[in-house]
Formats: sequence, structure tokens, C-alpha cells
Amino acid sequence: MNLATYLPVLLFILVGVAVGILPQVLGYVLGPNRPDAAKNSPYECGFEAFENARMQFDVRYYLVAILFILFDLEIAFLFPWAVAFKEVGPLGFWAAVVFLAILVVGFAYEWKKGALDWE
Repeated sequence: MNLATYLPVLLFILVGVAVGILPQVLGYVLGPNRPDAAKNSPYECGFEAFENARMQFDVRYYLVAILFILFDLEIAFLFPWAVAFKEVGPLGFWAAVVFLAILVVGFAYEWKKGALDWE
């Protein structure tokens, strides 16, 4: 074996590294660095940027995040059911209806308790 057979592999690696690193280097070198109050303001996280890392968070932030993950994962269980809808038969259909009923009851409970309201 000669080294010419490895030339395409080496070229592939070099192009991949260049495509991954070159835009980042160009953005760092050519990009403007003008931080202002708007860029450093809090965004969806509920606390000021660049403050003490040990500050207390509002518990409502965690409740909304947990509820989002909970309902998002439950909805994700419906995708396999929807793909195999014709194969699951009546038992699978009614199992999904019970699942959705439980999901709707939980959603209505959270809505009634005001857990979805952000003040």
C-alpha cells in the first residue's frame, strides 16, 4: 500500500475540519464585539445575566419547565401510535383514547390550578 490511497481520506478530514473551524474563526475575528444593555439582559431564563451564580430562582420557572417537559414527552408517545394506526386495531385505539383522556384531565387540572399562568 502506498500513501496515495489514503489521500482522499486525508483530504476529507481536512475539509471537514476546515468547514467546522473556519466559520468560527472568521466570526470571532471579523464579528463586532459591542455588548450593550439589550444583549446582556435576561432572556427566557428568569434571572439577570452575569450575576452571582448562587442566587435563588423563582420556583414558578421550574414548574413551567417541568410541565412543558411532561406534556411534551406525553405527546411524543403519540407519534409511534399515529404511524402504526392501522395496525394497532381497536384495542390500540381505545388505549390511546384513555391515554389522551388522562392527559387532558391533567392539563385541565394544571390550567385550573393556575400553574400555566406566568405573572
